[in-house]
Amino acid sequence: MPVPSDITIAQNATLQSITTIAQKLGLTTANLEPYGHYKAKINSADVFAMPAKNKQSKLILVTAINPTPAGEGKTTVTIGLADALNRLHQQQNSGERTAVAIREPSIGPVFGIKGGAAGGGYAQVLPMEDINLHFTGDFHAIGAANNLLAAMIDNHLYQGNELNIDPKQVFWRRAVDMNDRQLRNIISGIGKTTDGVMREDGFDITVASEVMAIFCLATDLNDLKQRLGNILVAFSKDKKPIYASDLNAHGAMTALLKEALKPNLVQTIEGTPAIVHGGPFANIAHGCNSVIATRVAMHLADYTLTEAGFGADLGAQKFCDIKCRLSGLTPDAAVIVATIRALKYNGGVAKDNLTTENLAALAQGLPNLMKHIENMQEVYGLPVVVAINHFVSDTDAEVELVRQACLEKGVEVALTQVWEKGGAGGEDLANTLLNLLNDSSSKPSQFRLAYDSESSITDKIRTIAQRIYGADDIAVSSLAEAKIRQLEALNLDRMPVCIAKTQYSLSDNAKLLGRPTGFTIHVRDISISSGAGFIVVICGPIMKMPGLPKRPSAEYIDVDAVGNITGLF
Repeated sequence: MPVPSDITIAQNATLQSITTIAQKLGLTTANLEPYGHYKAKINSADVFAMPAKNKQSKLILVTAINPTPAGEGKTTVTIGLADALNRLHQQQNSGERTAVAIREPSIGPVFGIKGGAAGGGYAQVLPMEDINLHFTGDFHAIGAANNLLAAMIDNHLYQGNELNIDPKQVFWRRAVDMNDRQLRNIISGIGKTTDGVMREDGFDITVASEVMAIFCLATDLNDLKQRLGNILVAFSKDKKPIYASDLNAHGAMTALLKEALKPNLVQTIEGTPAIVHGGPFANIAHGCNSVIATRVAMHLADYTLTEAGFGADLGAQKFCDIKCRLSGLTPDAAVIVATIRALKYNGGVAKDNLTTENLAALAQGLPNLMKHIENMQEVYGLPVVVAINHFVSDTDAEVELVRQACLEKGVEVALTQVWEKGGAGGEDLANTLLNLLNDSSSKPSQFRLAYDSESSITDKIRTIAQRIYGADDIAVSSLAEAKIRQLEALNLDRMPVCIAKTQYSLSDNAKLLGRPTGFTIHVRDISISSGAGFIVVICGPIMKMPGLPKRPSAEYIDVDAVGNITGLF
């Protein structure tokens, strides 16, 4: 029998009404703004006015090893683990609740190469097609707010330039939620005199925009508006900083985002409440769902599962040093997702040979997992469980090799089969996690940050490069050095740093797999996201606008005469 596709499984699932899902969190229809039968916006202000379900709500971060073409299934494990925890709550009649708080997918990768981000198999959030496409329109609102600011900057230049903006010192770029390399660098304003001021311009993908970061870090509408006003958009010809508030743009931008800021409620295949909101990439942005969504989930549930993009060197590092630092959130434990196949890939095995047992290659790839464990345990002080996302090709000997290596680090390992079995395939992991969280003999979270905000920009970058990536040192370009001095002169240098680098390696070279040593992190450029509250550090060849592959997923996605979508995964 052929293995069913993700979309087939999703389309054959029986969904519960969104009001039924809301009731599982103690919400009523008065707390919701439905978007059809199976999606809704949550009025977060109403939620925070309600008594908290459990003031000791546990926050669990799900992260992973560096991604490979073999796939790791971090979102799938996050969703399946939440379903497994709720199964255990029901079996034990504990009255406890688990909720998921994860990111919305960008349609760029959906139509590109990565595919969707709604989980997979029997561990998905639904309605899968909606979530992977337009959903509730949040990303469109974010793109519109971004581009409104861009339009107001160019209109100001055209209408007399009262602020004396230097057209060659405009930093703000336009955004579109699509992989489109053609738009990375453009000339705008060409044509007649009435068609605007001609200047160099460009587009970033919406999920890499500062508006997305602000959206995900804001605590309420007032905070959102203040952060939008703090966006540094340009310098004047006499070197003065120009902010969005100088253009009076932040009020209108907030108006565009007012409804989008409300978190989205959906469900897993097994009916676990899932709050899916915000979606910055982790390689070029901070890679975490919204602070509001995480806080709503923690207010309503006893256990909140959240994920951060890519490996612990990217998403988890930014979750801790940016999201937690700026929001005051404190995680209680980390789950690190790995696959035998990906570890063998890190050990030098070609993608086509990963289903064959290879203990030597697995041993070569294991240091990558060990480094991510060390990051979570030793740098951030979090208790750790390793989840092996199980595939049928994994052998007992391979699983045992991983288990023994983790036990030497004092870390328990649990096999998960949530893609195939849903929550039932995650009960071993759920029990292992609960034991870690609730066993008095286990070492509790001693959460801490990797660096001090008062450190210099260069020292922050070096600390992350050495402590998290394992680099020998950093090399800062003359362009980046000049921008660091500029930020210091503006007193903007005490913000946390958001390092943009490849997700495929602990280094900034995608080809250095496993746990490389003796390498240098190359800082190519620096930019400021003053509204979001962090400094972006661009390393290696990373770009903020991806391109489509030779055969994009869009070529295989279709819809029939009655509206059924195919080819989406």
